Amino acid sequence: MHVNLPDKLYYNIGEVAKAFKVNTSLIRFWEKEFDVIQPKKNAKGNRKFTKEDIKNLELIYHLVKERGFTLEGAKTHLKEEKVETLNNFEIIRKLEHIKSELINIKNQL
Repeated sequence: MHVNLPDKLYYNIGEVAKAFKVNTSLIRFWEKEFDVIQPKKNAKGNRKFTKEDIKNLELIYHLVKERGFTLEGAKTHLKEEKVETLNNFEIIRKLEHIKSELINIKNQL
């Protein structure tokens, strides 16, 4: 899944949940479960997610929803193989983007 969010510094939890097509409660749950998600909170306590948080959420989404990892499995995978996982994740995302571009070109022929 590639998340389409406008280019800005912070995103609220509603924007994030909508981009991932999940409930806000799942985003809050993942925030509690995974140390890599640490949104800033304003004076009212509203979460403000950074681009780094979004990238980490994409990785967690990929592991849990797309690859079928359990939460414990995803946590272990992130701790033990984070650099390799991030590199593989980036490669997969780039290849998916290239594939979609090629399909668009093919459809225009």
